[in-house]
Amino acid sequence: MSNAPAAGQALDVLEHLSRHAEPVPAASIARDLGLPRSTAYHLLSVLQARGYVTHYVDERRFGLGQAAYELGSAYQRQAPLARLARGTMRRLVDQCGRNAHFATLDGRDVIYLLEERAPGQPMLVTDVGVRLPAHLTASGLAMLAGLPASQVRALYPDRASFTQRHERGPQSLSELRGVLTRTRADGYAREDGTVTPELSSIAVAVTDRTGRSPAAIAVTFRSREDTDEHVAALVAHTRAAAHDVARRLRPSPVKKTAP
Repeated sequence: MSNAPAAGQALDVLEHLSRHAEPVPAASIARDLGLPRSTAYHLLSVLQARGYVTHYVDERRFGLGQAAYELGSAYQRQAPLARLARGTMRRLVDQCGRNAHFATLDGRDVIYLLEERAPGQPMLVTDVGVRLPAHLTASGLAMLAGLPASQVRALYPDRASFTQRHERGPQSLSELRGVLTRTRADGYAREDGTVTPELSSIAVAVTDRTGRSPAAIAVTFRSREDTDEHVAALVAHTRAAAHDVARRLRPSPVKKTAP
């Protein structure tokens, strides 16, 4: 095998293992990826030697190894999402004159990674590192709308899962599903006073190359400024910013250098 195809196949194996909750037999890996069994075993052997794959001998199955975990942890330490989005967020605030924030989803919470404030705008609770219930925030709703129904159901198994602020927001799975259906239809999420009274937010999910939504961008404004024209302008600016961050998430071709 030449190096470039082998590297791609090794990554295919790791991505395949990451999509399964349990270790997988080598034969299944070969079948699902359309690889000869000899190739699959060779790739698994190399990945195992480097610690990216664990071989469960008694079960005759393979799963992700410690090195894969460490690689993911290093990704988190470098805060790549925030780095990629910072310039875009600043431009968004300059364009719309409103506070903007960038968040990711962690279980039933959103975690705010960036906040860019505009002059003269109200202080927000969405400072960097703050956690808020996802179903009450525009950012959270934008990301939840991209999840499979089964995953949303697992996150919100009962009414106790629906934390409340100011007695507003969805209080059951059926209510949340209705909000998410509307969010998907509109192409953006909206919350009105569920986080802070008299403040509203709109948000657009950032979608990566796999179709997942690792983050969302939101803009907050005073509810009294709520006009169809004003909201449409904010949505357009926010959608453009989300597309820009999504473009930055896509891998760039590696430039070949002369030997």
